[in-house]
Amino acid sequence: MATAKWNGKIIADSDDTVVVEGNHYFPRDAVNAECLTDSDMTSHCPWKGDASYHSLTVAGKVNPDAAWYYPEPKDAAAEIKNRIAFWKGVEISA
Repeated sequence: MATAKWNGKIIADSDDTVVVEGNHYFPRDAVNAECLTDSDMTSHCPWKGDASYHSLTVAGKVNPDAAWYYPEPKDAAAEIKNRIAFWKGVEISA
């Protein structure tokens, strides 16, 4: 079971994560949607495609752009479609 925790709260847990480049990608339905807010940030990976971001809000604190996902990943990264990964201080335990 992998767990993502930030600001003292578990924001995602699943026994079905996909690890890519050292990052655990959680199924979208394993992430607490109440903690997610859409962000305008985007980035590009040559082999995964274009990423979109969410900010996290937990107990009144905001962690901007701390979660990312690939809405339409390239074929080489198809396994991370409908999955979310975390960074910026989010603790991942597996």
